[in-house]
Amino acid sequence: MYHLLGDRELLTLAQEGETDAFQELYTRYWERLFIHAMAMTSSEDAAKDIVQEVFVELWDNRQKLIIKSSLKAYLYRIVKNKVFNVYARHQVHEKYLISLTGFERQENNADHLLRENLVQSAVEKEIAALPHKMRRIFEMSRSEHMSYKEIAEELQISDKTVKKQVSNALKILKSRLAFLLHFLLLAAFLLFF
Repeated sequence: MYHLLGDRELLTLAQEGETDAFQELYTRYWERLFIHAMAMTSSEDAAKDIVQEVFVELWDNRQKLIIKSSLKAYLYRIVKNKVFNVYARHQVHEKYLISLTGFERQENNADHLLRENLVQSAVEKEIAALPHKMRRIFEMSRSEHMSYKEIAEELQISDKTVKKQVSNALKILKSRLAFLLHFLLLAAFLLFF
């Protein structure tokens, strides 16, 4: 019986609470609206959700609904607006993710700089704790980029002594800074997991 009625009559009956009249409208328009939403979204799930929302709102607002155009035009317009709303929410979400990624990158850069400063400070402290002559030779080699021969000539000692002093300094620094390496590895592990 309801399938013989026009959209206006079905809508009027639905506004009066006739669920069968509403069911007829649903059956009549669901597939058309789904195809329309699908063409706009290229997503079957999104299209289904949008059409479902349209019909839920149509039922919820049926008593105060005033449609000046045809029901078909009204439903298509509502679907189009919902697609635009979904797109706008998606754009906002994308911008949020991009800003969050930028924030995380800044945070990671800050963490990296903090760890770098911590390492640099610890290395400088341990170099300063080396015996005076060993520290001077090590600094000439590493900071001033002098060759072993140049250091030997300036300090009037043998190349072998310079090499031995640099080697001893590296051994001492490695043993004293091993704890820091373990700490940094643990911090990096915890950061990624």
